[in-house]
Amino acid sequence: MDFWSRLLSHASISTSTSRKDAAKDPAKRLHRFEREYAQLLQVWRNTSNLPRDFEAAEKLEIRLDELTSILSDETRRPLPHPCIQFASIKQIYAPIGKIATTSSNEWIVKSAVLFFATLVESEEEAFVESHNFSSSLTNLLVRITGQNSVRLGRDTEAKVVELAFNITTKIRLQPSILDVWFQTPHQAPHHHAPPGRNHQNQERQAIGDRERFAGRMQKQDFPLFYILMDYIQHEGRVGDFARTGLLYIIECAAASVPLEQWIVESDLSTLMATGLGALYSQLSRKLVVDYPAHELPPVLALSDYQHPTSNYEIVASCSPEFQAHLETFLSHLLFWQDVLNHCRSLEVKSTLLEHFQVIFLQQLLYPSLLESSDIDGGSSVAVITYLRRILESLDHPDMINLILHYLLALPDSLPSVPPPNNTSVSDARKRKSLDLLTMMAAENLDLSVTPLLFNLVDLTLACLRSHSQQTIHVTLQLVSAILKRHHRYAILTLLRTEALHESPSSTRRTAGAHNQEVDYLMSLAGSIGGQDNFDEVYENTIQDAMTRLESHPCSLKLVAPRVSTNNHDLPAIPDSLPGAPPDVTSHTLLPDDPLLGALLDILDTFFINPIDTNLSVTETITDLAICGYMGIEGWLLRSAKTYSYNESSDPADPVDPADLPSSTSPTDSDFDSASELAQIQARQKCTTRPRWEKSTLPRVLIILGQLVDQISKYRETIPRFDELLQQRREAFQTADSAPTPQPKSRTHTPAPAPAPAAAEMTSDTRGDSPARPSALEGFAHRLLSELGSPSRSSSPRGASPRGRKDRVSAAVSGGYGIGTPGPAVPPKEFSLNYEVRPLGRSYSPVSGGEGAKDPLVASQKAAFAAVDQSILARRVGIPGRAVIPLRFKAEGDAGVSPEENTEEQTEHSEGQDQTESEGNGRGHGPAAETVSVSHVLTNALILQSFIMELAGLVQVRAGLFNEVRFT
Repeated sequence: MDFWSRLLSHASISTSTSRKDAAKDPAKRLHRFEREYAQLLQVWRNTSNLPRDFEAAEKLEIRLDELTSILSDETRRPLPHPCIQFASIKQIYAPIGKIATTSSNEWIVKSAVLFFATLVESEEEAFVESHNFSSSLTNLLVRITGQNSVRLGRDTEAKVVELAFNITTKIRLQPSILDVWFQTPHQAPHHHAPPGRNHQNQERQAIGDRERFAGRMQKQDFPLFYILMDYIQHEGRVGDFARTGLLYIIECAAASVPLEQWIVESDLSTLMATGLGALYSQLSRKLVVDYPAHELPPVLALSDYQHPTSNYEIVASCSPEFQAHLETFLSHLLFWQDVLNHCRSLEVKSTLLEHFQVIFLQQLLYPSLLESSDIDGGSSVAVITYLRRILESLDHPDMINLILHYLLALPDSLPSVPPPNNTSVSDARKRKSLDLLTMMAAENLDLSVTPLLFNLVDLTLACLRSHSQQTIHVTLQLVSAILKRHHRYAILTLLRTEALHESPSSTRRTAGAHNQEVDYLMSLAGSIGGQDNFDEVYENTIQDAMTRLESHPCSLKLVAPRVSTNNHDLPAIPDSLPGAPPDVTSHTLLPDDPLLGALLDILDTFFINPIDTNLSVTETITDLAICGYMGIEGWLLRSAKTYSYNESSDPADPVDPADLPSSTSPTDSDFDSASELAQIQARQKCTTRPRWEKSTLPRVLIILGQLVDQISKYRETIPRFDELLQQRREAFQTADSAPTPQPKSRTHTPAPAPAPAAAEMTSDTRGDSPARPSALEGFAHRLLSELGSPSRSSSPRGASPRGRKDRVSAAVSGGYGIGTPGPAVPPKEFSLNYEVRPLGRSYSPVSGGEGAKDPLVASQKAAFAAVDQSILARRVGIPGRAVIPLRFKAEGDAGVSPEENTEEQTEHSEGQDQTESEGNGRGHGPAAETVSVSHVLTNALILQSFIMELAGLVQVRAGLFNEVRFT
């Protein structure tokens, strides 16, 4: 190192050392601080045109940063802190605020904001308690955030709003400093005016009232409040700071009567309601529900799903722009909920809810529902989707009650809340309500159209019978959301229910009838077929049903444990709203309920319905039976009043005492023969199965039986139906396991050993068919890639359209019988076609070894794959209805080619399509009257899952809610 380098090094070291020593010494630190402040004032005073003098602006920024650095360093050092004391005594923040407001320079503004933030964060000298400091800071914030101020960058805006948030945090922790930042509005004294000036004074007073309603006279009272209001709709840190700071101020209203009255009279409620309405108006008026091509769920990819058409007017729900707009709207809606949660003032809360109803519900949301239509390209889909997302996002009882009470046209009731003691705040709220009505009248808004003429129930029933499958799908999702989250509002509105009063136990279903109905449902599920671990699948279904039943809001009182043996009060659902529906009591659904009828009409055409529609309708039917207070007899299961028994097994027949065990002999001294015989007869009566008569079955069970019969018809007319169904199940297994990070190599797992009865039946019917490997040598993966459209992914995700855990895997990756690899044997009283079809030929006669490389075997596999693809692509209708099922020619028979067969079927169908479309209440149209075999297979697996869910639900309800009697 040369001489000059050593000299410069020593000089820099000595300078750094001297600065550290000066920072440690309070006197030297104060001297340096005063020098920097004096230079700052000198540059400012010597600059005549600061916005255009960039050199002076740079010097001012450097001096401000240096002052902030000294203060920040001093706060971390031990006392004394002379620089902070100097800043407080000399009030240096006042000229610094003026420099920032007159500079029109963002960098100077940012440095000044950081300087004020450092003073606020210091716990000395009580800056936030000083009126002068409050005046300087609020003046700075108002000037730099005003309309004519310099445009601030995102980082500077974040610093500004964070500073305002820090002040609200101080106010929340020290309510006594509220008066420093909030100037209590004083009413001007009323002087007696000369008679000639009365008219002029009245005009001025009217102008003053309008200005106060518009918020013009409020901002000067609490500038910090309106600064935060301007940023509540921003995203990221800026919006979070603004919304949280505003919540802190609203919290303080409960402890300050002047602030409470000021908030009521301010335009907080008006700005929040109009802001929410503006965000709602930005949402697309027309919408179609769609999925990204690379994220299409496998359950839709292996069906006839087609992406709907979208354009500049009709937006797809998967569009990133639409999702961003929707999330912004919902976040602002959640801010409404947060405000109500933090607000402890009844008057402020009532004012907010009143504006929410008048400005948003009555003027925007309800008119959009009323004017929606499924003819103009998806406006019904849009508004119903928005309403569903609103109900799914909110959980505040006030907002839920306001929305559903209004849209369902529930009757009003008088509020039970006593009038508040503070009459001044009440008078202010009355004036605010009158101002709101005056504003509505001035804008010539029509308030005569109300849900009393057309409410949400009418819209729902109309949309469920729509010609648009998209409208049906989103309406089912809306109904499901109301049933799951707000069931109490659905009673006597969406649903036609009947109260169940305390009745004798004889009206409850018996153990014999319960076992019979569960066996029937399991037999239906088992008859669809499958080869997997059915016991494990059913156990998962039971656990899922238990979780859903226990988590339902209405079931809380039924399943929640008691607090103690002396306190038998169960935890109640909080509800303090006037006009809210009463607590749910025991009820049942009437069989002629219009909503249930519409759901079953959709279920009746199950195999030609879109996949998402079937997933939604099965989910909604299940939601009807989830509530613990909902009786399922009469509409889902048979009513106990319809039980009848065979004469040969009449449970009323007397029991011969000689048949009793010796321990219960009538000669025993401890045995009461009369009472024991009565108990045995009652137990026998409850365990005896009644006659299975179709006339006593509810429509749900009848339709499920018809759908299973249709699968039997498909099995008779579609070659290799069982093999294709099992391959579809394995294809979903592969898709469900695809996202795993480290997939393990699949090995052959032997199927569980069949039960003796099932094994005997299988051996009699299947003959000597060669065994198939369970993995089908990767055919499931190839099926996903070859049968999908070009836009479908070759390895789709295992996402569930229902949004429930393991739904797809439970629906399609496991068969639904009871512990047997083949179809279950049904009870003798079930008159259904349960013939087990043989498996037929196998794709892979040799699963490994040298045979797998045989060219003949490879050629045979390719031929079978081509045949199966041809079968899966063929179109079929509903068996036994207008469109005749496809007739396939037998192997080796002479006949028409597949193309000729399709053309012949098309010609035959053309004459029937019009009749079918007119006869179908939902108007599927000719294209929807036939679907591919691949679509039928996926729907068959969904049906199997649904029947399994119903069986598990019935079984869990019986034990959880004590619905079955045994004596």
